[in-house]
Amino acid sequence: MTGIELCASSELAERGKAVLFDVLLWNESVRAFALRFEGRAVAYVNRCAHVPTEMDWQPGEFLDDSREWIICSIHGAIYDPRTGECLGGPCLRSRLIEVPVMERDGKVYWYPSDDVQPAFAD
Repeated sequence: MTGIELCASSELAERGKAVLFDVLLWNESVRAFALRFEGRAVAYVNRCAHVPTEMDWQPGEFLDDSREWIICSIHGAIYDPRTGECLGGPCLRSRLIEVPVMERDGKVYWYPSDDVQPAFAD
């Protein structure tokens, strides 16, 4: 399957602001985000595993003050950026919905899945 170009690799600073993008989750329009953590691009649907609400405390800001964990601004749930697993809070042991990403030739691409599809047809 062909990836969908998301951004230039340089737009994802290590533990920095995320790039936001629109997707369809189970045919519902939602936002997703990509960020760089430990040198690797990762992406998830912007939806807390506890209550389906967007998590960023400012647009594109998902990491806590230590820049170690993704934190839900509503519930304070803590997620591992590497895996999306909830490590603390009301959704313990649940996970964020991953959006597969890959970097090549200086760009980041995301890949649709059965659950996450492009929001706009070409």
